[in-house]
Amino acid sequence: MQKNEEFDLIVVGGGSAGYAAARTFHEHGGRVAMIDAASELGGLCILRGCMPSKTLIYSAEALHFARQGEVFGFTAGSPKADLAAMQARKKKVISEFADYRRGQIEDGRFELFRTRASFVDPHTLALENGTCIRGKKILLSTGSQVRIPPVEGLASSPFKTSDDVLDLSEVPPECIVLGGGVVACELAQFLARVGSRVTILQRSPHLLKDLPEEASLAVEQAMREEGIELLTGVSLKLFEPLAEEKTVVSYEHKGEEHSKETGFLFLALGRSPVSADLGAEERGIELLSSGHFKTNEFQQTSLPHVYAAGDCAGPHEIVHVAIRQGETAAFHALGKTVEPMNYDHLLSIVFTDPQVARVGLSPHQLKQKGLDFLSASYPFDDHGKSILMEAKHGYVAVHADKKTGIVLGAECTGKDAGELIHALSLAVSLEATVHALIKADWYHPTLSEIWTYPLEDLAEEIPLLS
Repeated sequence: MQKNEEFDLIVVGGGSAGYAAARTFHEHGGRVAMIDAASELGGLCILRGCMPSKTLIYSAEALHFARQGEVFGFTAGSPKADLAAMQARKKKVISEFADYRRGQIEDGRFELFRTRASFVDPHTLALENGTCIRGKKILLSTGSQVRIPPVEGLASSPFKTSDDVLDLSEVPPECIVLGGGVVACELAQFLARVGSRVTILQRSPHLLKDLPEEASLAVEQAMREEGIELLTGVSLKLFEPLAEEKTVVSYEHKGEEHSKETGFLFLALGRSPVSADLGAEERGIELLSSGHFKTNEFQQTSLPHVYAAGDCAGPHEIVHVAIRQGETAAFHALGKTVEPMNYDHLLSIVFTDPQVARVGLSPHQLKQKGLDFLSASYPFDDHGKSILMEAKHGYVAVHADKKTGIVLGAECTGKDAGELIHALSLAVSLEATVHALIKADWYHPTLSEIWTYPLEDLAEEIPLLS
């Protein structure tokens, strides 16, 4: 093998985490190499994740709203999805982001290698052409891939992934969605709204099992009202491929055996970190049982000069978290003072309708930490603006320290929850109290005004410290 250059930092993977680390390191004078073997530069979020999915979901939401004419007092007709037009708009939208990111990666700040790499020794990576490059520091940001559970016949069945759904040119007449997580729920509702008959098979008792049960129930009710067949507590048994891209799905539900045939099997049972093909474990880089790289609060792996960030590191597959992890790793690798990663202020959003958003610590997490807190909530179906908007699904909740009134967490399930949650995200990050928040102006009638009800309840219950 030919030994080539040495770099201050080698970044493996040019997605959100990798680019953030490379940019940060370069801005402080470091010489950076980036390795990315993807056919397109830009990462999952821009190309096959956040941006394309939310573009299509918003189109489907507009279509759904246009069909509600009778509710709001006008003749709506029967608008139908033009998936080709939706795709054209999506491609135009994401191409602008993708072109901009590609330009950033290729603008000469980094030495770019469009190839795969693997470890030769703890500081050296071998490229596919036999060249080796050496890094004083290395950041792994290799992303994630669709997970295929070990259910008999599934791997050999003609299933579709989120990539396929986001590139659809025609609406499938029907589909079976495997899973009830974020991607499954968002895209199942999209498919239903553009005209597909959707069945969701979810193994857990509720959709969005990691979220509060009240939030899950609100989403489930809305989906059933839209005609989605939702089966929870399902045990998948067997997948039998048929001719013409069809599959028979056998499963158990409520103690009985069932089978369904589908021509569109959408696999949405989560993603797995891409960590196995680098030879990292052989060089002493420890993996968790989930396959993620084990990291500390500064994103260091078990080899201190090797960092990991983004989906391959976890624990949350969220873009703003990936960016912060990448920046934290870069600053630490530079020897700069940097705050460690802390997920107590974590913000997360699910773009179903109703949307689900939360920030900070949940009641379960607060109890685990032994914190004394109080909670208050209020439903959207008793709130003026949401009633006049026919947006009655969901609720808001606030969790505050019982002694000080500092807001420790909040939940919002309802219309535009992803926008509404940011008011409480600021509160959590700035350690604001419920007493301070009720002093702010909350305009009537707005959706945001709904926060005043739980805030006022908590302010009445928690003494104001002098």
